[in-house]
Amino acid sequence: MKLKNILKHINSIEVRGEANPEIEAIEFDSRKVKPGTLFIAQKGIHVDGHQFIHKAIENGAVAIVCEELPTETPQKTTIVKVTDSMQATGHIASSFYGNPSQKMKVIGITGTNGKTSIATLLFKLFRELGYNAGLISTISYRINETEETASHTTPDALKIQQLLANMVNAGCEFCFMEVSSHAVHQKRISGIEFAGGVFTNITHDHLDYHKTFAEYIIAKQRFFDVLPATAFALTNIDDKNGLIMVQNTKARKITYSNRAMADYRCKVLETHFNGMLLNLDGQEVWTRFAGKFNASNLLAVYAAAVNLGQDSNEVLTRISNLEPVKGRFETIRSVDGKLAIVDYAHTPDALKNVLTAIGGIRTGNEQVITVVGAGGDRDKTKRPEMAQEAIMGSDKVILTSDNPRTEEPAQIIRDMEAGVEAQWRNKVVSIENRREAIKTAVLLAQTGDIILIAGKGHENYQEVNGVKHHFDDVEEVSKCFGLED
Repeated sequence: MKLKNILKHINSIEVRGEANPEIEAIEFDSRKVKPGTLFIAQKGIHVDGHQFIHKAIENGAVAIVCEELPTETPQKTTIVKVTDSMQATGHIASSFYGNPSQKMKVIGITGTNGKTSIATLLFKLFRELGYNAGLISTISYRINETEETASHTTPDALKIQQLLANMVNAGCEFCFMEVSSHAVHQKRISGIEFAGGVFTNITHDHLDYHKTFAEYIIAKQRFFDVLPATAFALTNIDDKNGLIMVQNTKARKITYSNRAMADYRCKVLETHFNGMLLNLDGQEVWTRFAGKFNASNLLAVYAAAVNLGQDSNEVLTRISNLEPVKGRFETIRSVDGKLAIVDYAHTPDALKNVLTAIGGIRTGNEQVITVVGAGGDRDKTKRPEMAQEAIMGSDKVILTSDNPRTEEPAQIIRDMEAGVEAQWRNKVVSIENRREAIKTAVLLAQTGDIILIAGKGHENYQEVNGVKHHFDDVEEVSKCFGLED
């Protein structure tokens, strides 16, 4: 494709060299550059791509997009100066891949908790309804029945546009994607024309990156600020920031709630560990999900589907057949009557939601034993809060490792222990080894007791000093229950 066609939506400040070379690939990593490549020099968080412009040229780049012009460049290389390379990347990639988001309906889901569940359930619902569809989520990228393990909640702009193009080529009419606050801030979603956006909630998370809760809110809000007037903005008004999220959007505003008057409402009529009966938009429906947070997720799925033109009764019928996403309130029962719940809850609010759901279902005689850790190299301020929430909702708590990454696991646990008040210390034990922590919880549990293993959910690894070791909470508890060899 010719450079001019790729840059047609980009306002360049200056162009040097041949104005219209043929572009065969786009990269922002100089190590991946080959002859015929357009290299985009991005100012990243840790690395400035401008430092590698000459390396990219050496590797065969025929054109460079940058914010700062290099001092010297070969005459055969075209240099395009722009004001914001990150913003330009998505638009450049969209043009290169044929503007795929204009050929399908892309729905973005953002919020602290619930993104993966809502995006995945929408994907599964639309597949059940007979549509070709795509998914971009924390767990995986899917194109109909083809699946690729995800590297990020929201991948980089080049990867997104490539995935969208592959979805279009596979005949997909819909794509459901998680939109993280990092992705909005780093402009990874630039160049995508969204048909709709969903806001779940916003609670304490990622303050290691955004520094303040106000900045975190602004990052989420920006996603709705750029939605076009042709899109819908579906927001959860049970969250106090729900209406703030959509106050500046041009999109059609729609509300949903489990507690207040809204366009779409839901009420939990009965709840059990194997499911709950809901009054959803005035209709009773049995689902295979537990907990009010899942009632909210299912309501968002229903409202989004109806606003994408689907028949409400057909949607309700399909929702009754949907199953929870892997690692989200996933239950395992032992032969002797113990119940383990594996959940991805890795924020204070998510942990509180899961424990509240358990508290609403238990008869009152069972013990709740919670195994929980906190990730390394992430927001440290939520660590004591995680411990506090675990204590408030549990009879016994085992603090352990999550993904320590480059931090010392013992120090992470000490940070969590800082949230344990003196009066509660007798029901808290710290076991650094996660496998041993799970074994201990199972040994402590009696028939009928409930073991919550929180923090990792679907993950099948534990990251220590930059190395990922196989570790799966479901596998570990199943072995302890004697369900696996």
